[in-house]
Order: sequence, then C-alpha cells, then structure tokens
Amino acid sequence: MARQGLVTTVSSYAGTAAVVGWVGSVRDRVAGARGLLKDFGQPGAVPRLPTGDYAAVLVCRDRVLLVRDEQARIPLFFRESGGRVTAVSTSARCLGGIAELERRYFCRYLTGNMAQPHSDLTPFAAVHRVLGGEVVELSISGEMHGRVVRRLRRAHDPSVPAADGQHLSGAARNLRLVLESAVRCRVGRVTACHVSGGTDSTSIALLAARLLAAGQGHLGELVLLAGRFSRGELGGEQSYLHEAVEAIRRHAPAARPVIVDADDVADFDDFQHHAGDADEPHAHAFRAPFWSRLHGAAADLGCDTLLTGCGADPIVDANPLHLHRLARTAQLRQMAKDARAWAVGSERGLWDVVSTYVVQPALPLAAERVTALIRHRGTVLGGLGNFARPPWLRSEFARAHGYREASVAESRFVFGRKPEQSRYDAANYIAAPDSLSWSRAPQDGFFLSHPFLDPEVIATMRRLPTEATFHPGRPKAVLREAMADLLPPGIRGRAVKIPFNDLYARGLRTHGNELIDLCRSARHPLIAEMFAIDALCQAVREAQLGLGDSYSWDRLNSSLALVVWLERLDHRPPALGAAVPVIADS
Repeated sequence: MARQGLVTTVSSYAGTAAVVGWVGSVRDRVAGARGLLKDFGQPGAVPRLPTGDYAAVLVCRDRVLLVRDEQARIPLFFRESGGRVTAVSTSARCLGGIAELERRYFCRYLTGNMAQPHSDLTPFAAVHRVLGGEVVELSISGEMHGRVVRRLRRAHDPSVPAADGQHLSGAARNLRLVLESAVRCRVGRVTACHVSGGTDSTSIALLAARLLAAGQGHLGELVLLAGRFSRGELGGEQSYLHEAVEAIRRHAPAARPVIVDADDVADFDDFQHHAGDADEPHAHAFRAPFWSRLHGAAADLGCDTLLTGCGADPIVDANPLHLHRLARTAQLRQMAKDARAWAVGSERGLWDVVSTYVVQPALPLAAERVTALIRHRGTVLGGLGNFARPPWLRSEFARAHGYREASVAESRFVFGRKPEQSRYDAANYIAAPDSLSWSRAPQDGFFLSHPFLDPEVIATMRRLPTEATFHPGRPKAVLREAMADLLPPGIRGRAVKIPFNDLYARGLRTHGNELIDLCRSARHPLIAEMFAIDALCQAVREAQLGLGDSYSWDRLNSSLALVVWLERLDHRPPALGAAVPVIADS
C-alpha cells in the first residue's frame, strides 16, 4: 500500500492526522487532510463531517479521534480490552484472533448482503467497527471516552435549498448540478470511468469528460474502462458500449478507451482466492473475476480514482415505496391508481407490485414466511427471500446466536419506519465499503468512488415529490432529462439493460461440482456447527438447474463465500491491509 499512496499524513500545531482516502477532493488530499485536522483539532470542537471517502486517525494534543465519513467507503476497526483501545487498523483480520470468532456476526452476515457495513460487530471478538459518520474519541492513553454519529445535512435541513418546482425539468436541473459537483470532487489526475453502455455509467463518464475538456479537471487524463462480451446474451451490450465510448470521446478526444475482452470470464473463477483472501466474508465474491480483470487494467495505467455508476437505480429512479406511504396514510385510491400505472410501466402484475412495495415493507418477516410456504414445493431455494433463515443454516445455531434478532434488525434497516426514505440509506450501504475493491486497493492504488451515492445527490433526490420522479414506463426519468443534452439517442432511450445472469449460469455450470466438493471437504469446525452441508450442496445443485431467483441465489452466494473465508482463515498473513503512511506534509 505504501507504494500507491492510499494514506496521507499531515502534521500541524493541532496534532497529526493519518487519512486513508480523500477529504473534499481527490486531487488535493493533503489539503483535505489538513482541513480535517484543523476542524477536529481544536479542544471541544464538534464540526460536521466533510464530504469524501475516508477513514482517519487524528492524534490531537489532548485526545485521539477515529473518524469515518458517512458513506463509509473505507473500513476502520479498533481492538478494545478493558475499556481501552489497544490498536487501530483498516483490517479487522489484522486486529483479530482466529481462535476468537464472534458467532453473532455470522448470523447478521447471513441475513443479507447489507448486514456488514452498518453493524458494530466484526468476525472477531473484541474487534469493533467504526460506523459510517461516527467519531470515536479516546484519551491519549487509549481510554474510550465516547462514540458519536455525526451526520451531514439532510434533505429537511433549512441549509439545503428547496427543490426547483415539482416538475420534471426542475428536478432534472437540480440533479444535474449536484451530480456535476459529485463528479468534480472525485476526478483525479488519472481518472478511470466504468463504461457499460447503460444510462448510469455513461452519464458519469460524460460529466467527467466535460469537466476535463473544460479544464476543470486541471487537464487530467481520462480512461474509459469496459468489459466486452462478443457472445452470449451479454454480447447484445456491444453496440451500446461503442455508442457510449464514441459520445464520450466527442467531448474528450484524448480519453483512452480500455476495452477488456471478457468472454472467458465466469462467476466463481478462482473463488477460493477471491472469497478467502478478503478481510471479511463478502457475499459478492463470486463476481470478483470480472471486476478484478477490469481493475487490473486500470491499475496498469496508474489510475488514482475509478468512478462507477453504482447506486443510480435506487437513488435517481422513482421510488416505488411511496406506494407504502400512500397505503399507510389511507390514500388507498391513489395507491391503487399508482400501483396499476407502475405495473403497466414495468410490465409486472398488479399483485406483484402491491406485494413488493406495500405488503412486504409492512410485515417483512411474515411476508417472507408466507411466500416460502407457498413457493417451497420441495426445493431448498424455493421462496427464500432477504431475511428468512436459509434451510441449510442449522436452526440450533440460529437460535443460539441471534439469527431472529439479526433478521429483525436487517428488515428495519432495509425498510425502516418510512420505507420510502430508508431505501436511500440501504442503497448506500450496498457499496459501502466495497470489500472486493478494497481488498485489491494495495495492488491497484485506488478504490472505487460512486458519484450517485454522494450525500448531496441523495439529499436532492430524497426531497423531490413523487410527481417529479414518477413516470410510468420511463425509468430514471429525472436522470434522462438531466442528461438529455449529452446522452446519445440509443442510450437515452433504452429502458432495460441485460443482466449478468449468463455469467452466473456459466460459473455454476463450470464450478458447481467444485463448490459442492469444497463444502463437503471443509474442515473448519464452525462450518459444520453452522451449516447442514447436504442442504447447502442441494442448493448449489438447484441453482445449477436454474431453480430459485436472485434473492435465493444471493443467500447461497453469501453462504459459499463464508465457507471459503472460514476455511482459509488460517492461511492469510496476519498484517493484511495494515495502513502505512506514505504522503508526508508538515
């Protein structure tokens, strides 16, 4: 990590700060670190957290502060014993003992792939996570003085200007302004942008190209990073990819396309490496082969930041959970009208829409239990949703270590008291932190940044009324309107993007038997204590045959990742991910 410069250290009269990531702007990390130290270095100071993707340790004259930005892109952990913090690291594995595993963590992890980042629990006893937006205060000798979560301004704060009208054009202008700002602060000296041919990634790359062409990126370089499939269903994305690249290069002719052939990539390739070497078990380790190939190409070019379109689906699209709000406030006629429009626009059944966005948010655990009973029909994956206990997780383990409580906590996080608002928070945590990119950060020299998940973008979309965003049959209407002058016609008009199901099916066909053998040969004692191996292997066979759906496959993928992670726990170096200061300024 020292060679790539992921850590910035600064010193002043107020103390010393070590910042992993960036504060304020990618291009001026030293200034951002200095600003953070100045704001928090004063005795008794309680400033708001600035925008950025960072985790920081501030050693002030009278205290030590552990700080993490609200979006929580960069992990930060501390080991506590007897009320004293004895060590801090970006790696939980670096701090934890493999003989002291926290079983409650694994129940929380297995409830869904958003469980890790917003929970204090880690896989290791006595190792705790600094949460997103949290400031942990210690004495100079390490005594714990307090943990406080400090939030950026929210949509209801007076300091946030009101939306410009309730119409699509006003909403689009507001989104364009904050999205341009979010891209501007993330542009580095060599910026890579994921380009897939979809509306989201193309929009981010176009804005970056415009900034760099106008000199606002200080003449930085732009890399257009894409994976190309020439066969299978994903081959249908090629024409959109080429159209996107051509449109971007019209604004920034010097932009360098890096198109990586990915025909030979399948999910679960080298699964033991990708799932086993992560700092924590990660549910999406099965998809790592594709992303690793792309990120390796960006690293070879010396990129210092990589922008993605992640988060656009839940953030800038119309929020279907407003149907739940209408039902909760007894506006049943309007709810029924909007639900019908949603069903027609999305080509779904009316009951499917009502069940997903009205019934399930109200009673998530009960709704899943009923669905499982209806759809089970003798299969392991049938009816398995986000929160219900998977059949291969032993009931005695679940009861002993709080699976029910973890499911309740997860459902409250995903839906909350106001599901139409909690959807934005849940969306942010899907990518925070991105364990796959973080585990590669030492060798890549960068980690991912997501402009759509910028706090100002989220705040702007949260305050928009439904009338401004709800346009049946036109997904992401506000984004399309905001980018109408830049998006090429073929991409601006497309409503559906081809999913990666082909990669997943190919991966299971190729590696399914290997995954079953891996489960049966696992020797870590916690695996047998936790899982009914026969049921887990049966789930793999059913997935190979195409049974189940995206929810049940997610549950299977997370369990397989956990098996590999536990099995390889003894084989990883103890200092994995330790932060080393490499940029000095005094």
